[in-house]
Amino acid sequence: MRYQISHTTHYTYSQAVFLNHHVLRLRPRSDGSQQVHQFSIEIDPLPRLTTEYAEMNDTAALGVWFENTTTPYLKIRTISEVETCRTNPFDYLIEPWAAKLPVDYPQSIATLLAPYLAPVFTPAITPDIIHLAQNILVEVDGSLSYFLTTLTQRIYDECTYIVREQGDPFPAGVTWQQRRGSCRDFAVVFVEACRAVGLAARFVSGYQEGDPDQATHDLHAWAEVYVPGGGWRGFDPTHGLAVADRHVAIATGPHPRLAAPVTGTLREGVQARSTLTTHISMKPMLT
Repeated sequence: MRYQISHTTHYTYSQAVFLNHHVLRLRPRSDGSQQVHQFSIEIDPLPRLTTEYAEMNDTAALGVWFENTTTPYLKIRTISEVETCRTNPFDYLIEPWAAKLPVDYPQSIATLLAPYLAPVFTPAITPDIIHLAQNILVEVDGSLSYFLTTLTQRIYDECTYIVREQGDPFPAGVTWQQRRGSCRDFAVVFVEACRAVGLAARFVSGYQEGDPDQATHDLHAWAEVYVPGGGWRGFDPTHGLAVADRHVAIATGPHPRLAAPVTGTLREGVQARSTLTTHISMKPMLT
């Protein structure tokens, strides 16, 4: 599939503010599952300086510094043309030593994956999530592949989706107890459950095709798991499926905040309220 994606992010402030350094993670990644053919970005007010770089998890980032003047708003608009390449989300063979859980990653890999194995919000994974993960582990007799698909389906079947456009994800235990949440809440439940059985997992933000008859879309969130033999593979518990060619990833991280599309601060001393509005369209292109 090939998509044209338009994404507008608009912050308005209750009074004029000084914008400090911001980091924009809005350029879709290019790898074996998707390729960026075109990308453009417009920022208003115009920055004094920008720099492109790759973050530690290979997310494409744009560092932005603004003039030393005040503004009542910040508006960012991107247009991307992205080709998704992976029609089969299971086009790999798991390494034999990793087929059964818990996975014992070789030390050289485990060191690199350490941030993706630690609890997301608390010093220890909550008992509710450990119980969820252990129950599924027993059900699937330790099979890595069946654990991932069963966990994805379990969250999808038992939880109710709610629209929650702003705010950090809830802790995984809270979401699972309430059996309701947004896509980013479900992604955190999935990530924590994977980490509870020793699977490296990370948070992903991006776009999902959804209903083609809808004119606008919301930013989406899902999870990726490091599968020996397959690398990072996506799973979307909000839709109950493995990620293939209907998702476009823009940012990843061991913690949700590291996958946020826009991060930044205002100069201290200004007590301004901000209002965020977004507009996203994702249209299939004829090839």
